[in-house]
Amino acid sequence: MSVNDPNELQAALHEQRDYLLRYAMLQLRDPHLADDVVQETLLAALEGKARFDERSALRTWLVGILKHKILDLRRKQARITELSGEDDESDPLENISSESFDDTGHWVSPPQTWANPTQTFENQKFWEMFEFCSERMPLASARAFMMREFMDMSTEEICKELSITTTNCWVVLHRARLALRECLELHWFGKKEA
Repeated sequence: MSVNDPNELQAALHEQRDYLLRYAMLQLRDPHLADDVVQETLLAALEGKARFDERSALRTWLVGILKHKILDLRRKQARITELSGEDDESDPLENISSESFDDTGHWVSPPQTWANPTQTFENQKFWEMFEFCSERMPLASARAFMMREFMDMSTEEICKELSITTTNCWVVLHRARLALRECLELHWFGKKEA
């Protein structure tokens, strides 16, 4: 792909739009906001095509731009709306830890071996199920998880962005990972029969 050929660049950007939209939806959970940040990302890519030096894949470059657009949107939302301070963690996942581990801290039911992780991650249906499971997490858990795992934000950055303590962040991330694991095992990989 040549960034100097406008038609070729536009076609390549169009091919990445659905992926970027799914990524934004997982983080924002609002189709209108997700569409807006993706549009801003694609516009920024067109305007900044000279900065794309093709050392990375186009998708990687676009996701980097998208991450910044999402962070900008979050900061703007935080300035506009006053955080209530309420913890929306009244989640049904409270007992996952006690149900998943015995008194010694060992798994009650160890995670099963997933057949071929590389192939699974490339599978479109997997990402649809991942999105399904993410949408069932409490909003604060899903946000913290996406910030950490997809946006590569540090614990300090997540704490600042969500106005939570470091300890609370670790708990939220732990619960999010357990919930995601349980949901994916149930709905995607299928529980092993004993």
